[in-house]
Amino acid sequence: MMTKADRYLVRDIQNILENGYMDENPRPVYEDGTPAHTISVNHVVRKYDLAKGEFPLCTLRPQAWKTGIREIFTIYQHPTNVLSEMREQGVTWWDPWDIGDGTIGQRYGATVSRYDLIHNLIEDIKKDPYGRRKVVSLWQEADLHETPGLAPCAFLTMWNVRGDYLDMSMIQRSGDMLTASGAGGINEIQYAVLQMMIACVTGKKPGVFTHFVANEQIYDRHMDNAHEMLHRAAAMEEKKAKEKAASAGASAIPAILLHKELGCRFEDITIDDFEIVHYSPLKPQLKFELGI
Repeated sequence: MMTKADRYLVRDIQNILENGYMDENPRPVYEDGTPAHTISVNHVVRKYDLAKGEFPLCTLRPQAWKTGIREIFTIYQHPTNVLSEMREQGVTWWDPWDIGDGTIGQRYGATVSRYDLIHNLIEDIKKDPYGRRKVVSLWQEADLHETPGLAPCAFLTMWNVRGDYLDMSMIQRSGDMLTASGAGGINEIQYAVLQMMIACVTGKKPGVFTHFVANEQIYDRHMDNAHEMLHRAAAMEEKKAKEKAASAGASAIPAILLHKELGCRFEDITIDDFEIVHYSPLKPQLKFELGI
Protein backbone atom coordinates (compact mmCIF):
# COMPACT_ATOMS: atom_id res chain seq x y z
CA MET A 1 0.00 0.00 0.00
CA MET A 2 1.07 3.61 -0.50
CA THR A 3 2.36 5.37 2.60
CA LYS A 4 1.45 8.92 3.57
CA ALA A 5 4.87 9.92 2.24
CA ASP A 6 4.13 8.23 -1.11
CA ARG A 7 0.92 10.25 -1.42
CA TYR A 8 2.74 13.47 -0.55
CA LEU A 9 5.40 12.69 -3.14
CA VAL A 10 2.84 12.14 -5.89
CA ARG A 11 1.19 15.44 -4.97
CA ASP A 12 4.49 17.31 -4.98
CA ILE A 13 5.77 15.85 -8.26
CA GLN A 14 2.49 16.77 -9.93
CA ASN A 15 2.70 20.27 -8.45
CA ILE A 16 6.17 20.82 -9.92
CA LEU A 17 5.14 19.42 -13.30
CA GLU A 18 2.08 21.69 -13.40
CA ASN A 19 3.29 24.83 -11.62
CA GLY A 20 7.08 24.72 -11.46
CA TYR A 21 9.43 27.34 -12.91
CA MET A 22 12.84 26.88 -14.55
CA ASP A 23 15.86 28.46 -12.90
CA GLU A 24 18.46 30.68 -14.61
CA ASN A 25 22.27 30.47 -14.44
CA PRO A 26 22.35 27.54 -11.98
CA ARG A 27 25.36 27.01 -9.72
CA PRO A 28 25.45 23.18 -10.00
CA VAL A 29 26.74 21.36 -13.06
CA TYR A 30 26.55 17.72 -14.10
CA GLU A 31 29.69 15.59 -14.32
CA ASP A 32 30.02 16.42 -18.04
CA GLY A 33 30.03 20.16 -17.27
CA THR A 34 26.49 20.86 -18.46
CA PRO A 35 24.57 23.33 -16.27
CA ALA A 36 22.19 21.41 -13.99
CA HIS A 37 18.89 23.23 -14.40
CA THR A 38 15.95 22.60 -12.10
CA ILE A 39 12.20 23.07 -12.15
CA SER A 40 11.09 24.32 -8.74
CA VAL A 41 8.22 25.34 -6.54
CA ASN A 42 8.46 27.37 -3.35
CA HIS A 43 7.15 26.64 0.14
CA VAL A 44 6.37 22.94 0.39
CA VAL A 45 5.05 21.63 3.73
CA ARG A 46 4.56 18.04 4.88
CA LYS A 47 3.38 16.82 8.29
CA TYR A 48 3.54 13.40 9.94
CA ASP A 49 2.48 12.12 13.35
CA LEU A 50 5.09 9.56 14.34
CA ALA A 51 2.98 8.54 17.34
CA LYS A 52 0.28 7.37 14.92
CA GLY A 53 2.68 5.34 12.80
CA GLU A 54 3.07 7.95 10.06
CA PHE A 55 6.79 7.44 9.57
CA PRO A 56 8.02 9.36 6.48
CA LEU A 57 9.13 6.47 4.31
CA CYS A 58 8.75 6.42 0.53
CA THR A 59 8.23 3.02 -1.09
CA LEU A 60 8.22 4.13 -4.74
CA ARG A 61 11.93 3.33 -4.87
CA PRO A 62 14.40 1.84 -2.36
CA GLN A 63 15.78 4.29 0.21
CA ALA A 64 19.34 3.98 1.59
CA TRP A 65 17.98 4.39 5.11
CA LYS A 66 20.97 2.99 6.99
CA THR A 67 23.41 5.30 5.21
CA GLY A 68 21.04 8.18 5.89
CA ILE A 69 21.06 7.41 9.61
CA ARG A 70 24.84 7.08 9.59
CA GLU A 71 25.06 10.53 8.02
CA ILE A 72 22.92 11.93 10.85
CA PHE A 73 25.45 10.36 13.24
CA THR A 74 28.28 12.26 11.48
CA ILE A 75 26.38 15.52 11.88
CA TYR A 76 24.89 15.26 15.36
CA GLN A 77 26.16 12.25 17.31
CA HIS A 78 29.85 12.06 16.37
CA PRO A 79 29.99 15.40 14.57
CA THR A 80 32.69 15.86 11.95
CA ASN A 81 33.42 17.60 8.68
CA VAL A 82 36.37 15.33 7.82
CA LEU A 83 35.63 13.13 4.82
CA SER A 84 37.82 10.25 5.99
CA GLU A 85 35.94 10.18 9.31
CA MET A 86 32.64 10.21 7.43
CA ARG A 87 33.81 7.27 5.34
CA GLU A 88 34.76 5.40 8.53
CA GLN A 89 31.14 5.81 9.62
CA GLY A 90 29.91 4.47 6.26
CA VAL A 91 29.10 7.77 4.51
CA THR A 92 30.79 8.39 1.14
CA TRP A 93 28.36 10.62 -0.74
CA TRP A 94 30.00 13.83 0.53
CA ASP A 95 33.25 13.13 -1.34
CA PRO A 96 32.40 15.42 -4.33
CA TRP A 97 32.13 18.40 -1.92
CA ASP A 98 35.76 18.19 -0.72
CA ILE A 99 36.95 21.82 -0.51
CA GLY A 100 40.53 20.66 -1.11
CA ASP A 101 41.67 19.87 2.43
CA GLY A 102 39.82 16.61 2.99
CA THR A 103 36.84 18.32 4.60
CA ILE A 104 33.53 19.88 3.55
CA GLY A 105 34.53 23.11 5.27
CA GLN A 106 33.20 24.59 8.50
CA ARG A 107 29.79 23.05 7.93
CA TYR A 108 27.29 20.58 9.39
CA GLY A 109 29.08 18.42 11.99
CA ALA A 110 31.81 21.01 12.48
CA THR A 111 29.18 23.60 13.38
CA VAL A 112 27.32 21.22 15.71
CA SER A 113 30.59 20.44 17.50
CA ARG A 114 31.76 24.07 17.73
CA TYR A 115 28.58 25.26 19.46
CA ASP A 116 27.72 21.98 21.25
CA LEU A 117 24.26 22.26 19.73
CA ILE A 118 22.90 18.81 20.52
CA HIS A 119 23.96 18.57 24.15
CA ASN A 120 22.57 22.06 24.75
CA LEU A 121 19.27 20.95 23.21
CA ILE A 122 19.06 17.79 25.31
CA GLU A 123 19.78 19.67 28.53
CA ASP A 124 17.21 22.35 27.65
CA ILE A 125 14.50 19.74 27.04
CA LYS A 126 15.26 18.09 30.38
CA LYS A 127 15.51 21.28 32.44
CA ASP A 128 12.87 23.48 30.80
CA PRO A 129 10.59 21.20 28.75
CA TYR A 130 7.96 23.83 27.98
CA GLY A 131 10.38 26.58 27.06
CA ARG A 132 9.98 27.87 23.52
CA ARG A 133 13.60 28.49 22.64
CA LYS A 134 14.64 25.03 21.54
CA VAL A 135 16.22 25.92 18.22
CA VAL A 136 19.16 24.12 16.59
CA SER A 137 20.63 26.10 13.71
CA LEU A 138 23.40 24.97 11.38
CA TRP A 139 23.22 28.38 9.68
CA GLN A 140 25.96 30.22 11.54
CA GLU A 141 27.17 33.24 9.54
CA ALA A 142 30.67 33.16 11.02
CA ASP A 143 31.07 29.53 9.94
CA LEU A 144 29.75 30.17 6.43
CA HIS A 145 32.30 32.96 5.91
CA GLU A 146 35.18 31.09 7.51
CA THR A 147 35.64 28.53 4.73
CA PRO A 148 34.18 27.65 1.33
CA GLY A 149 31.77 24.73 1.16
CA LEU A 150 28.18 23.84 0.42
CA ALA A 151 25.82 25.89 2.58
CA PRO A 152 23.63 23.66 4.78
CA CYS A 153 20.41 22.58 3.07
CA ALA A 154 18.46 21.15 6.01
CA PHE A 155 19.70 23.73 8.49
CA LEU A 156 17.16 24.43 11.24
CA THR A 157 15.15 22.34 13.69
CA MET A 158 12.72 23.59 16.34
CA TRP A 159 11.60 21.39 19.22
CA ASN A 160 8.50 21.48 21.42
CA VAL A 161 7.44 19.26 24.31
CA ARG A 162 3.74 18.32 24.38
CA GLY A 163 3.04 16.25 27.46
CA ASP A 164 4.68 12.88 26.88
CA TYR A 165 5.53 13.79 23.29
CA LEU A 166 8.38 15.62 21.60
CA ASP A 167 7.37 17.44 18.41
CA MET A 168 9.88 18.77 15.90
CA SER A 169 9.82 20.94 12.78
CA MET A 170 12.63 21.01 10.25
CA ILE A 171 13.37 23.88 7.86
CA GLN A 172 15.20 23.23 4.61
CA ARG A 173 16.30 26.09 2.36
CA SER A 174 16.63 23.95 -0.78
CA GLY A 175 15.80 20.38 -1.68
CA ASP A 176 16.50 17.98 -4.55
CA MET A 177 13.12 16.29 -4.36
CA LEU A 178 13.72 12.93 -5.97
CA THR A 179 17.15 12.15 -4.53
CA ALA A 180 16.93 13.48 -0.97
CA SER A 181 14.43 16.10 0.19
CA GLY A 182 11.14 14.74 -1.12
CA ALA A 183 8.42 13.05 0.91
CA GLY A 184 9.74 9.91 2.57
CA GLY A 185 13.22 10.48 1.15
CA ILE A 186 16.55 10.48 2.91
CA ASN A 187 16.21 13.90 4.57
CA GLU A 188 12.83 13.12 6.13
CA ILE A 189 13.99 9.67 7.22
CA GLN A 190 17.08 11.22 8.83
CA TYR A 191 15.29 13.91 10.77
CA ALA A 192 12.45 11.67 11.89
CA VAL A 193 15.15 9.34 13.23
CA LEU A 194 16.91 12.25 14.94
CA GLN A 195 13.59 13.17 16.55
CA MET A 196 13.21 9.58 17.76
CA MET A 197 16.73 9.65 19.20
CA ILE A 198 16.28 12.93 21.08
CA ALA A 199 12.87 11.80 22.35
CA CYS A 200 14.35 8.55 23.63
CA VAL A 201 17.23 10.30 25.39
CA THR A 202 14.93 12.83 27.07
CA GLY A 203 12.33 10.25 28.15
CA LYS A 204 9.69 11.34 25.63
CA LYS A 205 7.79 9.74 22.77
CA PRO A 206 8.30 11.03 19.22
CA GLY A 207 5.29 13.09 18.15
CA VAL A 208 4.57 15.37 15.20
CA PHE A 209 7.26 15.91 12.56
CA THR A 210 6.75 18.82 10.17
CA HIS A 211 9.04 19.47 7.19
CA PHE A 212 9.16 22.83 5.38
CA VAL A 213 11.19 23.21 2.18
CA ALA A 214 11.63 26.80 0.97
CA ASN A 215 12.54 25.76 -2.58
CA GLU A 216 12.06 22.18 -3.74
CA GLN A 217 13.14 21.16 -7.20
CA ILE A 218 13.41 18.40 -9.78
CA TYR A 219 16.52 18.46 -11.95
CA ASP A 220 15.98 18.55 -15.71
CA ARG A 221 17.74 15.19 -16.13
CA HIS A 222 15.45 13.63 -13.48
CA MET A 223 12.20 14.22 -15.34
CA ASP A 224 11.99 10.67 -16.71
CA ASN A 225 12.35 9.36 -13.16
CA ALA A 226 9.63 11.73 -11.97
CA HIS A 227 7.20 10.28 -14.52
CA GLU A 228 8.33 6.75 -13.62
CA MET A 229 7.52 7.34 -9.96
CA LEU A 230 4.08 8.64 -10.88
CA HIS A 231 3.60 5.51 -13.01
CA ARG A 232 4.65 3.30 -10.08
CA ALA A 233 2.25 5.10 -7.75
CA ALA A 234 -0.64 4.62 -10.16
CA ALA A 235 0.18 0.92 -10.53
CA MET A 236 0.36 0.55 -6.75
CA GLU A 237 -3.05 2.17 -6.30
CA GLU A 238 -4.54 -0.09 -8.96
CA LYS A 239 -3.08 -3.14 -7.22
CA LYS A 240 -4.41 -1.93 -3.87
CA ALA A 241 -7.91 -1.53 -5.31
CA LYS A 242 -7.86 -5.08 -6.63
CA GLU A 243 -6.58 -6.50 -3.34
CA LYS A 244 -9.20 -4.54 -1.40
CA ALA A 245 -11.92 -6.02 -3.54
CA ALA A 246 -10.57 -9.51 -2.84
CA SER A 247 -9.85 -9.12 0.88
CA ALA A 248 -10.88 -6.88 3.75
CA GLY A 249 -7.53 -7.26 5.55
CA ALA A 250 -5.48 -4.15 6.34
CA SER A 251 -1.91 -3.85 5.10
CA ALA A 252 0.95 -3.26 7.53
CA ILE A 253 2.50 0.21 7.43
CA PRO A 254 6.26 0.54 6.74
CA ALA A 255 8.24 2.14 9.55
CA ILE A 256 11.65 2.48 11.16
CA LEU A 257 11.76 1.53 14.84
CA LEU A 258 14.26 2.45 17.55
CA HIS A 259 14.90 -0.25 20.13
CA LYS A 260 16.57 1.56 23.01
CA GLU A 261 15.63 2.18 26.63
CA LEU A 262 14.23 5.60 27.52
CA GLY A 263 16.80 7.88 29.10
CA CYS A 264 19.78 6.31 27.35
CA ARG A 265 22.84 8.34 26.39
CA PHE A 266 22.65 9.95 22.96
CA GLU A 267 26.11 8.62 22.08
CA ASP A 268 25.12 5.05 22.93
CA ILE A 269 22.53 4.74 20.15
CA THR A 270 23.93 2.72 17.24
CA ILE A 271 22.73 1.72 13.79
CA ASP A 272 21.99 -1.75 15.18
CA ASP A 273 19.32 -0.24 17.46
CA PHE A 274 17.17 0.57 14.42
CA GLU A 275 14.87 -1.84 12.61
CA ILE A 276 12.88 -1.33 9.43
CA VAL A 277 9.58 -3.22 9.23
CA HIS A 278 6.99 -3.96 6.54
CA TYR A 279 9.22 -2.28 3.95
CA SER A 280 9.05 -3.63 0.38
CA PRO A 281 9.99 -0.75 -1.93
CA LEU A 282 9.39 -0.94 -5.65
CA LYS A 283 12.34 -1.98 -7.79
CA PRO A 284 14.52 -1.60 -9.74
CA GLN A 285 16.32 1.29 -8.11
CA LEU A 286 16.33 4.52 -10.13
CA LYS A 287 19.60 6.22 -11.05
CA PHE A 288 19.99 9.99 -10.65
CA GLU A 289 22.75 12.08 -12.17
CA LEU A 290 23.74 14.59 -9.52
CA GLY A 291 24.29 18.31 -9.97
CA ILE A 292 27.48 19.20 -8.06
